[in-house]
Amino acid sequence: MGRLSLLPSLALSLLFVLGSAEAQLRIGFYSKSCPQAESIITEEIDRAIRVAPSIGGPLLRIFFHDCFVRGCDASLLLNSTSASNPTEKDARPNQFLRGFALIDRIKARLERPAPPPSPAPISLLSLRETSCTRPHGRRDGSVSIDTEALRLLPAFSANISTLKSQFDDVGLDSKDLVLLSGGHTIGNAHCFTFTGRLYNFSGRGDNSDTDPSLERNYLAKLRAKCAQGTSDALKLVEMDPGSFTTFDNSYFKLVAKRRGLFQSDAALLDDADTRSHVIRLAESDNSVFFREFAEAMVNMGNIAVLTGSQGRSGRTVPASTREREKRGLIVLSASCRE
Repeated sequence: MGRLSLLPSLALSLLFVLGSAEAQLRIGFYSKSCPQAESIITEEIDRAIRVAPSIGGPLLRIFFHDCFVRGCDASLLLNSTSASNPTEKDARPNQFLRGFALIDRIKARLERPAPPPSPAPISLLSLRETSCTRPHGRRDGSVSIDTEALRLLPAFSANISTLKSQFDDVGLDSKDLVLLSGGHTIGNAHCFTFTGRLYNFSGRGDNSDTDPSLERNYLAKLRAKCAQGTSDALKLVEMDPGSFTTFDNSYFKLVAKRRGLFQSDAALLDDADTRSHVIRLAESDNSVFFREFAEAMVNMGNIAVLTGSQGRSGRTVPASTREREKRGLIVLSASCRE
């Protein structure tokens, strides 16, 4: 099966109907309250991808970074009310995320013809256009704390024990870990996220001190692009060289050859279970990856779901801004009740 060069094509390959494990989540949740929501979001995502095909990667990462902290409740979208009360968005792992403006643009358009769904479903519906069909009806979280993002988000330098533990903590298994790592098949990364593998890896301080798990030819190419020190820290490098705008299984083929960009990629070969999934996906048809990636996205989307009276709808805000700051809650005002 050939590679897919556009994310809308990926969406067509991965769309499937889900039976929701949550009684209050369902497909078509907004068909009555916001009947145009899904069609408007689809249109805006398609437009964004035509203009910037690489936006799919950032959208995947927004979803991932939101779900791993208090579940998929849009708490990542909340802005701080004061410098002394930073939110998840302010945490270092989230400072280079892109796609917030697209979500804001979608919400602004939804507000014109009818009240919009809450931000959590907007981001989930946006991801549907790049991955799979999902049940809707989630409520927004009202708490967003930067230190939780620092503690709970898997790091690009994490070893396999840490990765498996963090995934297990949110109810995901080794297979989910490998499949969701496959999101690195699209997008770019800054040099500072992996130069620790290229220079002074063990702390010896000499120029030959590199990560031994990194394939030598790939190491040389990375060192040619990212100099030691801070001069190239923000330079962008393709995470899946030659295929970074194409959603396919080439990521697994590279990892299997010890050409994964991050330490967390290379770590997938350090465990028998995760390694077996990497090899299997590298040797499988793309359709296998597409189907299983969609399933893993659904699993991640079901982390700590807020429904019914839990959380809040877009209009639910505390009566007093002073009271909400006193409690340490950062709340995003919106204008649609689910």
